[in-house]
Amino acid sequence: MKHKKTRMIAYAAMIAAIYVILTWLFAPFGFGEVQIRISEALTILPAFTPAAVPGLFVGCLIGNILSGAILPDIVFGSLATLIGAVLVYRMRNLNKLCLPLAPILSNTLIVPFVLYYGYGVPLPIPLLMLSIGAGEFVSCGVLGMILYRALSRYRHTLFRLEK
Repeated sequence: MKHKKTRMIAYAAMIAAIYVILTWLFAPFGFGEVQIRISEALTILPAFTPAAVPGLFVGCLIGNILSGAILPDIVFGSLATLIGAVLVYRMRNLNKLCLPLAPILSNTLIVPFVLYYGYGVPLPIPLLMLSIGAGEFVSCGVLGMILYRALSRYRHTLFRLEK
């Protein structure tokens, strides 16, 4: 039991670290009116392990802080990723093609309001939803599903929490 908890914390920490590194490396593409946050591809990981849920939330939180985001972006952007991750975990037994929908929708519905009200981006919210949704489609729908396919063959050995 103790080893399972330790392993879960270690997985969450590794996922958070990878999220932060990817956010930092690809920061020029991950912020602004049109953003493709490469690290959002990791939101597919809750389909493999529940440890990904806190890992993604903490990674997004730290990534936003280190990137100089404003407080509403730190809070609501991280919550959008958390909501997406929780829903991916809950949908893990459904059709795999449905998995990226949760983070795509949560970010599409939340992030445009942060851009409009927090950063003062002068574009209409529906246009911001379209641009954020398109970026999330690339990150989660395309890159996330590539990651899902690559990890699927190792599903039962890569993220084992038992023992």
